[in-house]
Amino acid sequence: MAPTAPSDPPAPQTPAPDACVPDVAALLDGMPRQRERAVTAATPPPAPPTATPDTRPQRLLRLLPTPTGTPFTFAYGAVLAAVALVAAHLDPALVHTLHQGSSTDVAHLVRTPVLVLVASALWIAGGILSPYAVALLFVLTALERRIGGMRTAGVFLLGHVGATLATEVPIGLAVLVGHLPASSLHRLDYGVSFGVAASLGALAGLLGPYLRWPLLLLFGWMLVTDLLAFTDPMTDWGHLIALTIGVATWPVVRRGRSRRLRGDGS
Repeated sequence: MAPTAPSDPPAPQTPAPDACVPDVAALLDGMPRQRERAVTAATPPPAPPTATPDTRPQRLLRLLPTPTGTPFTFAYGAVLAAVALVAAHLDPALVHTLHQGSSTDVAHLVRTPVLVLVASALWIAGGILSPYAVALLFVLTALERRIGGMRTAGVFLLGHVGATLATEVPIGLAVLVGHLPASSLHRLDYGVSFGVAASLGALAGLLGPYLRWPLLLLFGWMLVTDLLAFTDPMTDWGHLIALTIGVATWPVVRRGRSRRLRGDGS
């Protein structure tokens, strides 16, 4: 019997490529970076914050003065309202005497100019519901919200004092040369209308052209109509002069608004 040939040793089997790599799929979830990616992919990005819309009641409230938003207009309006309420309960003869003592006529301006200029601005001719009282409330509020309380007070004072002097000084000179009687030195003149007219003229310079020019034309037409009626020509001239003073402040109030927007001043 022939000897049996030795069989060849079994050839070594080459392991499959994936057999040498341990299954680490489960370990990848435990790695911090993989968890961050998983959480980032699963969590949607937060929605950007939406601004609260400015509702109509809020816009209407901004037309009125507030202690924090418009302190000058609020305080001045409160003083005018208090004076008007007190005057409503006083004897009319006493109120007339107070008006005469507060009048910015030539005789008072020569003796006590500062006192009468301040006192005359505490009265509202025609009462607290007169057109100039309503205009004061809305015009000063709108102007102060744009340029601040100090600048608004300056515009109002400039119109009040400037228009008063521009009308009373010619009266004094006319009496001096004999063109007017001496009684003109005691002409009754008080109220806030000159300051309001100047403030409206200044406010027009801060509005867009589609609001600015119709506002100026309408108010100017009303003043010219009053002047042509010739009921109180010096006061009517004073209103036109005050409006012109307000228009002349446009460069100043526009710079004031720019500074206020940048936060450089109040």
